[in-house]
Amino acid sequence: MTLQVIYPATGDVVTTYEEMNAEEVRAHLSNCEKEFHRWKAAAFSDRAMLMTTAARILKDNAEDYAKLMALEMGKPIRDGRAEALKCAWVCEYYADHAESMLRETIIETDASRSFVTFQPLGVVLAVMPWNFPFWQVFRFAAPALMAGNVGVLKHASNVPGCALAIESIFHEAGFPENAFKTLLVGSSRVDAIIENPVIKAVTLTGSTPAGRAVAAKAGVMLKKTVLELGGSDPYVILEDADLEETVPTCVTGRLINAGQSCIAAKRFIVVESVREEFEKRFVEQMQTVKTGDPMDENTVMGPLARLDLRDELHQQVVKSIDMGAKCLLGGQIPQGKGAYYPPTALTDVKKGSPAYDEEMFGPVAAIIPVKNEEEAIRIANDTCFGLGAAVFTRDKAKGERIAAEQLEAGCCFVNSFVKSDPRLPFGGVKESGYGRELADFGIREFVNVKTVWVK
Repeated sequence: MTLQVIYPATGDVVTTYEEMNAEEVRAHLSNCEKEFHRWKAAAFSDRAMLMTTAARILKDNAEDYAKLMALEMGKPIRDGRAEALKCAWVCEYYADHAESMLRETIIETDASRSFVTFQPLGVVLAVMPWNFPFWQVFRFAAPALMAGNVGVLKHASNVPGCALAIESIFHEAGFPENAFKTLLVGSSRVDAIIENPVIKAVTLTGSTPAGRAVAAKAGVMLKKTVLELGGSDPYVILEDADLEETVPTCVTGRLINAGQSCIAAKRFIVVESVREEFEKRFVEQMQTVKTGDPMDENTVMGPLARLDLRDELHQQVVKSIDMGAKCLLGGQIPQGKGAYYPPTALTDVKKGSPAYDEEMFGPVAAIIPVKNEEEAIRIANDTCFGLGAAVFTRDKAKGERIAAEQLEAGCCFVNSFVKSDPRLPFGGVKESGYGRELADFGIREFVNVKTVWVK
C-alpha cells in the first residue's frame, strides 16, 4: 500500500510513500516501550534542553516547513510559516513550565506525609489531522514528552512528509530515536495499534465519527483518550456590536486555513436590527480576500486540502440553498485545476439544513438572523457541537457574562475570533469531544495522578 501526496492547487501527484507493514509497526512500538523506561527517568532540565532545541530548529527551518505544508495540504505559505513558529512557542512554553506544572503537591492529612505526584503513563498514540499538520502534533507532543511519555504519531494519510519532518525535528534536537516515532499507515490500521498493549493512551483530533471509532476501540481496551473533534462555532453579533471591528474579525475567523478548522467561525447569529449592515460589510470584506497559489506570498486563502472535501462542501451549500438559504456570495465551483472553493456567504439559513446543523469545513459562512439577544444565545447553543464560540458587543461585562455562563462551548471569546494558546486549556463539550490540551490541564491528561500516603 502507498500514501499519495497530491498538490491541492493542481491535483498533481507529487510523491508517494510506502506504508509500514504490520511487523514494522510492532517493532517500532516495542522499541518505543523500551525507550519509555529510560526516557521517564530523564531530568526535567534535560528534557527542557532538548525541547528548546526543537523550538530553535522549527524557527530556523520555518520556511521549509511552510513549503511542505503548502505542497501537501494547500496552506498559504505565510500561514505555514506562522504555524511553524507557533509550534516553537508551545515547545518553549512547556520547556519552561512543565516541571512546575507537574511538581508534587503536599496534602495535609493524618499521615506523617501525604502528597500527589504526577507520573507519565507510557507510550501515547496520537491520531492527527491534516488541517494544521504541524501545530496539532506539537500541541500534543510538547507536553507529552516533557511529562516523560513517549509519543507515537499516526498522521493523516495526505501529509506523510509533514509527519516525517516532525519526527526528524525531534531526532535532530537530540531526543532518543524512539521517544517520538511516526508510523506511516492508513486509518484502517488504527484499531490494531490501539489494541497493542504497548499503547497506554490515545489522543485524537479529527471528525466526530473518527472520534467515536477511536473512543469505542480505546474504551474496550480501557485506555485513556482525549478527543478534540468537530465544531460548528457560533459567533453572536448583538445589536450594540462595533461592526467596523466585528466584521473583519468575523471574516478572518471564517476564512483562516480556507475555513478548514474545527474552531473556525461557522454560524453568524445576527440580531435583526444590525443584520442588513452586517451582511453588506461582511460580503464586501469577503470579496477582498486574495485567493490563489498557496506558494504565493500574497495569497490569503489557498485551495481546500482535497477535491473530495471540496465537492462534499459544495453539496452542503447546494442542499442548504435548496432548503431556503439565500446565497449572497460565492457558492459555485470555479473552473480550472485544484481544489479551490470561493469565499461563500449564505443568509436566512434554516434549521435542518447542512449550514445550520453540520460542520462546514471550508470557506462558507452561515448567517442566521434573530430577533434579540435571548434568541441569539438559544440558537448559538442549538447544536450538537461545543468547541468554540464568540460574542460581539460594546458592553464587555455583558459579553463576559454571556461567554462565561451562557454559551455551551469549551472556548468562548469576546470581541475576537477563537484561537488556541499554549497558556490556556483547549477542548470542547458535547460532540466536540472531551479532555483538554495545552496549559497545565493538557499536560496532566496523560499522567498518573498518584496519591502517596506515609504513616
